[in-house]
Amino acid sequence: MRGLRPLTAAGARRRTEALLLAFVIAIAVFGHAAAGLAMNGELPPNLAGLAISMTLLSLVGHLGVRRFAAYADPLVFPLAMLLTGLGLVLIHRLDQGYIERWNSDANAPGQLLWTVVGVAACVAVLALLRDHRLLQRFIYITMAVALVLLIAPAFFGADRYGAKRWIILFGFSVQPGEFVKIMIAVFFAGYLVVHRDALALTGRRFLGMRLPPMRQLGPIITVWILSMLVLVFERDLGTSLIFFGVFVVMLYVATERTSWIVCGVLMASAGAFVVGSTEPHVKARVAAWLNPLSVYWENPPPGVTSDQSAQALFSFGTGGISGTGLGMGHPELIKFAGRSDFILTTVGEASLQPSSGAFPPLQGPDAARER
Repeated sequence: MRGLRPLTAAGARRRTEALLLAFVIAIAVFGHAAAGLAMNGELPPNLAGLAISMTLLSLVGHLGVRRFAAYADPLVFPLAMLLTGLGLVLIHRLDQGYIERWNSDANAPGQLLWTVVGVAACVAVLALLRDHRLLQRFIYITMAVALVLLIAPAFFGADRYGAKRWIILFGFSVQPGEFVKIMIAVFFAGYLVVHRDALALTGRRFLGMRLPPMRQLGPIITVWILSMLVLVFERDLGTSLIFFGVFVVMLYVATERTSWIVCGVLMASAGAFVVGSTEPHVKARVAAWLNPLSVYWENPPPGVTSDQSAQALFSFGTGGISGTGLGMGHPELIKFAGRSDFILTTVGEASLQPSSGAFPPLQGPDAARER
């Protein structure tokens, strides 16, 4: 009987995962149906296609996890599919608004295609990397490749929305930073496995805190400098802070020393202040964040040219606490919401709760500003 317990535990996890995936599929299908009913008074014609796609993707991923990682956490894959399903629902909803108002192309089919690629890549990684501890042998090679990918957009990238984060290859745009996030997490995990004791048990006390030893402080200083270089050359404050923040948080989780958080916050604040005060693009973003509606003033502050923060406030303000409901409101007024991480404004306006608070269509080229 003892030999059967591990199999029983693994089977219970996979059954939990299967039930959660069924719930996720139901949420996505219901959301798409609700959006179609709110916008057109009828079920969307591609409702069955979305249901079949979500079911097949969930089934393939679930079988892959069951076969190659039976003891994996039962929450990870369902959560990923939940975000994917909600994303497809929101993009489908925005597509109709974009087509009607701006005569633009649909993005949902492309998003679904990349979702298929993502699930296939997930299963391939599970099949090829049966023991994640093998990555420990390649952490420095991984970090070297990550640095090359991280720096590449500064020299070969395309400037979009004021930041250089993309590389154009064969007509496709690739954002290397998304791959770098995984590589850096792998490097940090491998580094902390080796140096955890030295980071946690050594160092001098100062003002009630045990400060990190200078020998071990080198990696965090290096990452801080790299994050600032990314910010300067690629004008990407968000990505650089994510890289640095992930390292500091992982250090704290591994060592449980508050001093790492204090050092990290102080260094990140100092670097962001210096760059934000000198680099024009970042300085303009900070100014727009401090005064989001100043872009509409007759004489806006120097450097304030972006209305993204203002549009986000308009969207969240329209949705209120409960949202206008899927298919209601006018999230399509922000033209690039469905093509970037700015889609969060759509979530804030629509929410997932039905409501009768729809707004009448706005007319004219300045509709977004009148909102």
